Amino acid sequence: MRKFIRHPSDIPIEFSIEELAVNDREYLKDISFGGLSFRSKTAVGEGAVILIKIPFLKPEFQSRAIVKWCREHGDAYDVGVAFDDQEAAFKARMVEQICYIEHYKREVYEKEGRILTGEEAAIEWIKRYAASFPEVEATD
Repeated sequence: MRKFIRHPSDIPIEFSIEELAVNDREYLKDISFGGLSFRSKTAVGEGAVILIKIPFLKPEFQSRAIVKWCREHGDAYDVGVAFDDQEAAFKARMVEQICYIEHYKREVYEKEGRILTGEEAAIEWIKRYAASFPEVEATD
């Protein structure tokens, strides 16, 4: 059973495909323990190996991934990828938590007018939501 974080597509990602000389900046759609999906202007073939970067993180998240599916969606494509190793999958789990914290930070500002630093948002989010953060079992 997959467990994804779903939220507005506002987390920027970059991907590159050496074989196609494609370098593009897109936005994350959702992320899970084993992979993620994003919208792309470019169709990407199933089985293609791509390099994913999430540049707003420090240090920047970067991992190779394998395209599992690519579906036409209007004038663009939804692309689903799986990470090719357990270390990348673990890092993606951390990215998932950071996405939750960033959304919490924005939500607090919109609802309460409070401006939180990343650290303040993380502390509050952990106290309020960490216990209910979806658990994902690793598979071999």
